[in-house]
Amino acid sequence: MNVDELLDLMEETLEEGTAMPFSAGKRVVDVDKMRDIIDDVRANLPDEMRQSKKIVEDRERIVQDAHQEADAIIRQAEERAKAITSDQEIVKRAQKHAVEILTTAQNQGREISKSATTYCETILKNTEETMARSIADIKNTRLNLRNATSRGARRPK
Repeated sequence: MNVDELLDLMEETLEEGTAMPFSAGKRVVDVDKMRDIIDDVRANLPDEMRQSKKIVEDRERIVQDAHQEADAIIRQAEERAKAITSDQEIVKRAQKHAVEILTTAQNQGREISKSATTYCETILKNTEETMARSIADIKNTRLNLRNATSRGARRPK
């Protein structure tokens, strides 16, 4: 069953409940049946809700990997620079090359981090929009449920 069908079943269960004497709109319902329906609703919630957590974790991992890769490139550049002999010309060239490698590594690290952030933000925005629509649907269904319950309580018996 999808969420809408489960909510309809929940509404039917509420309507089938026994009316409480001297308390308008209150009914006795089968708690176990309602809990089962609620569990089914939770199990049928959109995958986007579960995916959003994974997306956040993936974003953190991607950013962390980018930083680790940049750090590794920087360490490699520093080690290469230290390994070069002390001859003046070779040292000058090595230092210049190390700076270039370091700058390139930092630029690559920033670019990887920026790309990962942009990707994750796009996915999270899409997920947020989907979840907002789902929440609006749930609120609307709850309002309809309340209205249906109110209409049921006003019916003459």
